[in-house]
Amino acid sequence: MPAPVRLGVVMDPIANIKPVKDSTLALLLAAQGRGWELYYAEQHHLSLRDGKAQGRLAPLGVRLDLAGWYTLGEPALRPLVDLDVILMRKDPPFDTEYIYTTYVLERAEADGVLVANRPQGLRDMNEKVYTAWFPQCCAPTLITRDMGDMHAFLREHGKIVAKPLHGMGGRSIFVLDRGDKNATVVFETLTDYGSRFALVQRYLPEIVATGDSRVILVDGEPVPFALARIPASEDHRGNLAAGARGVGRPLNERDRWLAAEIGPTLRERGMLFVGLDVIGGFITEINVTSPTGIREIDKEFRTNIGGLVIDALERRLASRGA
Repeated sequence: MPAPVRLGVVMDPIANIKPVKDSTLALLLAAQGRGWELYYAEQHHLSLRDGKAQGRLAPLGVRLDLAGWYTLGEPALRPLVDLDVILMRKDPPFDTEYIYTTYVLERAEADGVLVANRPQGLRDMNEKVYTAWFPQCCAPTLITRDMGDMHAFLREHGKIVAKPLHGMGGRSIFVLDRGDKNATVVFETLTDYGSRFALVQRYLPEIVATGDSRVILVDGEPVPFALARIPASEDHRGNLAAGARGVGRPLNERDRWLAAEIGPTLRERGMLFVGLDVIGGFITEINVTSPTGIREIDKEFRTNIGGLVIDALERRLASRGA
């Protein structure tokens, strides 16, 4: 009988997750259901010693129990090469510490561990900036530090969205109309008076009625259903963390076209689990760090997206063995 696959997960503290909604827990439950061994670590448990990646790994058991959804064993310092697979599921912010963590994981990858998503891709694909590699899929967008250019973009388009490049969960997202007297202070805040890049984009009015849809790609292929996040009546942000309402829907032809444009590149670059944010038929973000939304889709359509991700990992492992 073959040895079980050993899967390590790098994530935020598991004690603080919302077990009903957490996508990482869904992945871990699916892996455990296949008989895989699970090991848990947070960023500060990882290290490099003489060029070799190691971590203080704790055996992990998970279950669907709101009173206690995990059990941790005694942690021990082990080489990461002892693992077959590592899931990098640390949430943004994508800061310098996050980048250092990808270096550690890349050393594990060099020793033969399958890391998903791939560390180099995590560094290269800023979730807002990487949309620039697919301009045919995007609404008019400007990334700049120049506040004058931002004002010109606002005058050109009449209504825009402005946001930082490093945020998540709808933080610090502004909607501005032409002539808005708050525009200057918003641009000053986002760029720190011209010292940081920020993003402005043509406002997409479809956000009000049809929301900001999360399209899930597993190894480059779209899941058949999306999660549309409809903003609350007093807000403009299509983020569940900001109070938006999640509504499942089947993919449409435009969704499938977007996935076909972007998915193959993501697959080739080792980005196995990705969330595309779609408003009005345009991509606004490509979420590669720790995409969410799968629990809501699973609940509404009786899918098993966590199982699809584990299937994809099994295929990758099998191809390596072959």
